[in-house]
Amino acid sequence: MALTDLGTAPDRSAVTGTSVRPRAAAAAVLAGLGFLAVTAVALWTAAGQDLDESSMNTVVAGRDTQLAVLSVLGYVSIAAVAIVAAGSVALALVRGEVRLAVAALGVIGGANLTTQLLKSEVLERSEFVGGIVAHNSLPSGHTTVVAAALGALTLVSPTWLRPVVLTAGSFAVALTGASTVVAGWHRPSDVIAAVLVCLAWTALAALLVGGRLRRSTGGIVAALLGSAAAIVFLIVIGVRPSGGGDAFVTSGVVLGSIALVTAVSAAIMDRISPSH
Repeated sequence: MALTDLGTAPDRSAVTGTSVRPRAAAAAVLAGLGFLAVTAVALWTAAGQDLDESSMNTVVAGRDTQLAVLSVLGYVSIAAVAIVAAGSVALALVRGEVRLAVAALGVIGGANLTTQLLKSEVLERSEFVGGIVAHNSLPSGHTTVVAAALGALTLVSPTWLRPVVLTAGSFAVALTGASTVVAGWHRPSDVIAAVLVCLAWTALAALLVGGRLRRSTGGIVAALLGSAAAIVFLIVIGVRPSGGGDAFVTSGVVLGSIALVTAVSAAIMDRISPSH
């Protein structure tokens, strides 16, 4: 080995010369197809609507737990969006990554605007379930706020910080999404659709920014731990199934699905974020 090589050890967190763009494009397509599938089943089929509605009503909580859940949701606000956006931009700029600062703002602004437009102006819920007003609530706005923040922070965070971001971010997304279901604000499909919207925007931002891939440093493990911890937290404070054995299984599937989609999406966000 030449003497000049002694002070220039290779960056083992990156896969040199491999662009993030193909992987980011694949993630964007995957998120888009997943969103379309969830939307088609949940909004435009009788079986999907019935399952979605019954699943929401299966996960319940007593008065004290409801107050705790509503307290959690109360932190999700425009002010919270502004704080996360400012923090993401500041972190990127401190590290000299102007392009990532712009990308983070694009994820936060684009995902939240997309969710509001889809929910209010584009998507309509067919009235299949008897006695239920055909009101569309897909995607979840609260979940989008937090999941978009996770996507933005994953893009701008240095490699060593991402496990912390993924753990805390997955916890926050899963907790917020599941809490909206427990509170009766959203159906499970609304939460999953919101996470997919944010994954799509994070993938598009990574596609535009470009950069090198990096080797995984346990992102999926960190994301799974965070998501699982959120569900355990809800159970500890009193979230329960509404009935017997069948309700127990259904509520487990509902909460588990939200946690799993959150964790997988967060891990993909990590894998498509450029090494820097």
